[in-house]
Formats: sequence, C-alpha cells, structure tokens
Amino acid sequence: MAFILLFSVVKIVPQGREMTVERFGKYTRTLSPGISLLTPFVERIGRRMNMMEQVLDVPQQEVITKDNAMVKVDAIVFIQVMDAARAAYRVENLPYAITQLCSTNLRTVVGSMDLDEVLFQRDNINSRLLTVIDAATEPWGVKVNRIEIKDLSPPADITNAMARQMKAERERRAVITEAEGEKQAAIARAEGAKQSAILQAEGRKEAAFRDAEAREREAQAEAKATSMVSEAIARGDVNAINYFVAQKYVEAFAELARNPTQKTVIVPAEMSGLVGTIAGLGELVGLAKEQQQGRTDVRAAAPPRATPPAPPRPRGGSVPRS
Repeated sequence: MAFILLFSVVKIVPQGREMTVERFGKYTRTLSPGISLLTPFVERIGRRMNMMEQVLDVPQQEVITKDNAMVKVDAIVFIQVMDAARAAYRVENLPYAITQLCSTNLRTVVGSMDLDEVLFQRDNINSRLLTVIDAATEPWGVKVNRIEIKDLSPPADITNAMARQMKAERERRAVITEAEGEKQAAIARAEGAKQSAILQAEGRKEAAFRDAEAREREAQAEAKATSMVSEAIARGDVNAINYFVAQKYVEAFAELARNPTQKTVIVPAEMSGLVGTIAGLGELVGLAKEQQQGRTDVRAAAPPRATPPAPPRPRGGSVPRS
C-alpha cells in the first residue's frame, strides 16, 4: 500500500509534455516537465498533453472551383499546443477538430478561386488558410504554425488541355525565337550590304577622282603638245603638223582593223606612202630628242629633211582580213 501510495503521489513529467491536475474532478493546475507531488486521495492527473509541434494530415477531398472545375485537394497542418488547460478542456478530440476545420476552410478558399488561380497561387491559398484557422484555434490554446497544400489534382481532361496549351505555348515561343533570329540575320545582312555599298561608292568616287586627275593631266599634256606644235609651225617646221596628221591616220586605221564586224579592210593602194609617213614620224621623234638635249644649233645647220607625203586617199581596193 505504501508503494501504491508513493506511486500515486510522486509524478515525473517528461520534457515536451505537460499534465493537468484535477481535484475532485476540477482542474486546479498544470504540471511542467520534472518531478511533482500530488495530494493523495484528493488530486489526480487529468490530461496528458503533447507540447511539441505536431503534424496533422488533412484528407483528400474534391472541391468545385469558381469556374465549375473539379479538383482534388489535400493538405498538411503544423500545430503546437500553447496552453495545455485550454487544449484539454475546451475542445474534445483536438486533432480531429483541427482536421475538420481545415477541410471546411479549404473548400471555402479553393471554391472562391478559379482553376488557374488554384493551380498557380498555392502560396495565396496557404496564407489565407493559415489566417483563418489560426484565428479559429486560438481559443483552444493551439498555435497553427503552417498550412501547406500537399497535392492538387485537376481532372484528366483538364490535364490534357493544359498539356496541349503548354505545347502550343512552347511552339509559339520557338516560332518567336526563330523569327527573332531571322530578323537579326536580316539586319546583319542589310548592314553588310550597306557597308559594301558604301565601300563600293567610295571606291567609285576615288576611281572617278583618279580618272578626272588623269584626264586633266592628259589634257595638260595635250595642250602642252599642241602649244609646242603651234610654236614649231610658227617657226616654219612642217614636220610637227605632219606628225599629228600621221598619228590620227594610224589610229583610225588601227580602229578600222580592230572592228569585229568588218569582213574586209580597205587599205591605200600606195603602201609606200604609208612607209614614208612612218619614216617621217621616226625622223620627227629623233628631232624632238635633239631639241630636248639643247642642240638647237645643230638642227638649224642641218639640211632640210624630206617632208613625208600626206596620207593618200584610198583609191579603192580591199584585202580580206585573215
């Protein structure tokens, strides 16, 4: 009897637990972790409460969303008893009560949202459920720390439609990306063509400038030659004018010979006149060299040279081109 009496009086409360003490069936106090003594035959242990955080599983249930879509939802709840007395005496079967409270509020929150919002706004659902359930369980001495949606399962037809939508969206993004690539390539090609056109224009500009400069120098040389010929004619030297006439004669004959449409070439009958003209040109070149060397006195003392005959007119006659 002494052992039974000692066992009923001395109580050891483990860490993470609390016990309520009842005197003649009425709650009097709460025992904290450690060793405590009870009044024999008067006090007894009422409820043993778990003060650690607990996880409650909310069963899966079907919920109709705002746009009349059926989804299956389940969740988990993390709770912790803060007041053992209120948790023990203000509600019967605390885990069951919290589970049912979560189920009803889950239907309310999910039912007020569209399917897209339910699928993509889980954090919003969790925060709304946490606010409502924590306020409801506060009189029970329970703190709801977190509520998490564990699974959302839309119907099979909606799942297939979402898969097709996702595929179409990815194809659209691929087409847009490809179009952007083609756009960038076209811009690059246009930029290259622009740079090429600019460089070609600059090249043509430089070539035109060079051609103009060459023509200018050629004109200056031609003017200088004409001036020299005019001076020679003024001094009575007929070879200068014969030189120009013979030069134009040879150039005209060469152009006639290069014409691809001509089947025959008309040449003068007196070929000796052409030879004499060429000889006169050679003498004129030699005379110009003597003038450049400053031997004007030698040219004045030299006997007069034979004047090459003027180019004779064609008398007819033709030779076929080989």
